Amino acid sequence: MSETEPTTPDNESEGAAELRPETKQKIQPHIYVASLSDYNSGRLHGIWLDADVDEETLHEGVLAMLASSTEPHAEEYAIHDYENFGPLRLGEFDALDNVCRIAQGIAEHGMAFAHWASLVGSSNADMLERFEDAYLGHWEDLEAYADSLIDDLGLHEAVGRTVPEFLAAYVHVDTAGFGRDLELSGDIATSAGDGGIYIFEGRV
Repeated sequence: MSETEPTTPDNESEGAAELRPETKQKIQPHIYVASLSDYNSGRLHGIWLDADVDEETLHEGVLAMLASSTEPHAEEYAIHDYENFGPLRLGEFDALDNVCRIAQGIAEHGMAFAHWASLVGSSNADMLERFEDAYLGHWEDLEAYADSLIDDLGLHEAVGRTVPEFLAAYVHVDTAGFGRDLELSGDIATSAGDGGIYIFEGRV
């Protein structure tokens, strides 16, 4: 089995970076904000807004939506829908600065950032900033990552060098168990998506 991209972004060549699932094309997250006064009056009044902008720009879009309402006191809003946030679930009243931070991360790093935000929490600014240090890549499965890590440690080469040929077929490294134990011990964290799993350092 093989990985779908290099283990760490630092080891990527320019060509390899183009093959990364989360960087094939820019992902633009959006949110749908609605006027609560209109909603409570039985009307739907809202707007889709690009979320990968600064907080001030997003807030201005919300205020413009409220100002265009026919309700005399349209001052409150809620996030009623969203798209391109991957596994992350936004709340109706999530702070706009958190929404912007995550959306900008997704636009820059791809869906891997959405999976990271889902793991560490959308309001955990300190952990969100550690994404680049934590991200270990998108892999076919956990065993593929473990097998590559074992190979990097030189174990496969050592086995081939020291085990007699007639015994080689009987020597087996439990890569599946190794990967499972890495996750259970908290050394790594995983999130399934896009035909494989996103893997992150668990102790950043």
